[in-house]
Amino acid sequence: MEKVVEAVYNQAIIERFLKVYHLDASYKLLGDFENYVYEVTKEGKPYILRITHSSHRTESEILGEIEWINYLYKHGANVSIIYPSKNNNLVEKQVASDQSIFYACLFSKVIGNPIRSNEEGFNETLFEVWGKEIGKMHRITADYQPEESPRKYWFEDDLFEIEQYVPEESVVIKRTNEIMNTLKELPHDNYGLIHNDVHNGNFFYDGNEIHIFDFDDACYFWNVSDIAIPLYYACFSLFTDETKSVKKTQFANRFMSAFLKGYSKEMNPPKDWEVLLPLFLKVRDVTLYAALNKKIAPEDRDERLIKRMKEIKKRIESNKAIVSIT
Repeated sequence: MEKVVEAVYNQAIIERFLKVYHLDASYKLLGDFENYVYEVTKEGKPYILRITHSSHRTESEILGEIEWINYLYKHGANVSIIYPSKNNNLVEKQVASDQSIFYACLFSKVIGNPIRSNEEGFNETLFEVWGKEIGKMHRITADYQPEESPRKYWFEDDLFEIEQYVPEESVVIKRTNEIMNTLKELPHDNYGLIHNDVHNGNFFYDGNEIHIFDFDDACYFWNVSDIAIPLYYACFSLFTDETKSVKKTQFANRFMSAFLKGYSKEMNPPKDWEVLLPLFLKVRDVTLYAALNKKIAPEDRDERLIKRMKEIKKRIESNKAIVSIT
């Protein structure tokens, strides 16, 4: 979390949100990268409380996220649901000392368990159901029309304004602008509202299906991004750039074969996805690199993170995707 947000966040804010949602006093911090995310309880049942600063999302954006999640849930997608506060609000807010705002939402905790990339169950069976659930979301969303609060378009994401976060890295800025220009020239086939972050840290697996959460990055973008991102993070967690490319490519081929087998059970894969995949893998390098520079101050980066950031930067500058498939 940015230090300016940390400076105005305090115990009174979370206590106010616990009270307005009738939650127990105890809580567990799960994450604080882009939002403060807590596991909380009410009458012994677990829930997820997410607290978002106004510098990250507007209230309208959050309402747009909630509206879409509810639509997906209503039409059979395996997603979390949102609960109203005692004031019957789906979004509660609290003004901070600097007059900025913190927004809170209460989500169900989805069923299943987290699964790491180094576990035995991280295999073709999982990859297939992973693809199937994303295909289902794309199929359902094809008929979705937001009623009140649409989400942003991809080009409105500040992470593409990478010069804000690495102003001295001219080659990275140049490559980012080249990627954006390429995206702007693409036809709007298989384009719409997507999750845009379905890596294995954002779903639980019950042994048969995955159950997706964390729709914070949802935006209007090409469907192929929801195919590229699972592959990206699977490779990111399993391999470094020192890994032999043959080994990484072999894994990517197995991953995509199983993933698209599942996706195809719900809808046809996006046209020319094989051609577009490297582009959207490069997109994720750019947005991840910008996010890490934005959220984590240099003095707070450990050696492992510094190494991975150097790898990302090198790929961006050399215009290479994290992996290739054959």
